[in-house]
Amino acid sequence: MASGSNSLMWFRKGLRIHDNPALECAARRAEFLYPVFVIDPHYMEPDPNEFSTGSKRAGLNRIRFLLESLVDLDSSLRKLGSRLLVLRGEPSEVLFRCLKEWSIKKLCFEFDTDPYYRSLDDKVKRYATGASVEIFSPVSHTLFDPADIIHKNGGRPPLTYQSFVKCAGEPSWASSPLATELTSLPPVGSLKNCPVVEVPSIEELGYEEAHEDERTPFKGGESEALTRLRESISNKEWVAKFEKPKGDPSAFLKPATTVLSPYLKFGCLSSRYFYQCIQEVQRDVGRHTSPPVSLLGQLLWRDFFYTVAFGTPNFGQMKDNKICKQIPWKNDDELLAAWRDAKTGFPWIDAIMMQLKKWGWIHHLARHCVACFLTRGDLFVHWEKGRDVFERLLIDSDWAINNANWLWLSCSSFFYQYNRIYSPISFGKKYDPNGNYIRHFLPILKDMPKEYIYEPWTAPQSVQVKAKCVVGKDYPKP
Repeated sequence: MASGSNSLMWFRKGLRIHDNPALECAARRAEFLYPVFVIDPHYMEPDPNEFSTGSKRAGLNRIRFLLESLVDLDSSLRKLGSRLLVLRGEPSEVLFRCLKEWSIKKLCFEFDTDPYYRSLDDKVKRYATGASVEIFSPVSHTLFDPADIIHKNGGRPPLTYQSFVKCAGEPSWASSPLATELTSLPPVGSLKNCPVVEVPSIEELGYEEAHEDERTPFKGGESEALTRLRESISNKEWVAKFEKPKGDPSAFLKPATTVLSPYLKFGCLSSRYFYQCIQEVQRDVGRHTSPPVSLLGQLLWRDFFYTVAFGTPNFGQMKDNKICKQIPWKNDDELLAAWRDAKTGFPWIDAIMMQLKKWGWIHHLARHCVACFLTRGDLFVHWEKGRDVFERLLIDSDWAINNANWLWLSCSSFFYQYNRIYSPISFGKKYDPNGNYIRHFLPILKDMPKEYIYEPWTAPQSVQVKAKCVVGKDYPKP
């Protein structure tokens, strides 16, 4: 590209400065750089018809997390002599206008595997190519390019973790240093007639701010992600001994995992940088756990699910999905609502669903418990219905991973030992015999004696009355 040209960096995920090849390319030899984020009504506009506050696609916790991430990104860009340009509208139409108004010669954005973005990106690429705009769309949200793995595997995605790891090998970039810092960026040029705004607040998007205890304790943004990463890897022994699926799903004051998933989801943290940091710790420590259970193994799981999702038509549904068992699930809206609204009468399940509703995050074993309970374990409700609830409420909801986990936990794909069930009573008790987690998220049960807290319906009537929690009146029958 001739120097002195204008380039546009289109942010969607990848909301970071470190290890951002699209941003580096956009800045290279550009006279003016336009860093753009488009507020997509499809994702952000309030929808009063949904079961929880939020848009058609996302609950309020995730929308807030995204806005915090954008504020942080804008702050980082300003330190480098730039700023984030926020526009509103259908993303492709907004981009077409910006490319034209600002005489853009180079358009850069991170490659995205989600079906929504794949069709959107094709539309934008066609327009940009027709307007002689150079396009750079690198794969940097995952460790590997899913298309490369599928090609290496004979045109089909590997369907087991082991075959994926064998096929993938070591990432090509793993031993070379990643660009983790930028010293400056080209300035933003004239905005002409494009209606650029600041990052909006929750209220400016049309929402009422939620009460403090209804909000997630996890704050969005790259700065937060890097702080959390540093804290996690500073405990080298913890990193070396990390072993999924171990961990305590009832730990909520200090969760028993890194809680880096929402930062990876929005690309506030580069999975490639995280990978290198873990490798460094493992080299220092010597002895450590290995994939699939190690922390490194978790990043490989993420890539495995991305690859299968990318290479499987209709991956997000049961119908016409070749790798999904066709199971005659029940369509029972009453059971679904009881599960979704934390009213199943099983305190362990209800406490998890209440944490999900309030925090937008739950431990992976807690996810396993409630997904198993809704599908093959107890209620036999269609996994797609549970997937939709998770997709809405989780701050780390990710199309590929969410669908893959529901396929797995309902025994529709990947895993078929359908008789291995998480007990809605004894599983939680194993970690938290006193029921502190239940008492916190279901305060109606806070005075229930510990011998009855997992099965309050077995408590004598006098005990229920004394605990101010009569089953069938104050708390549902199971």
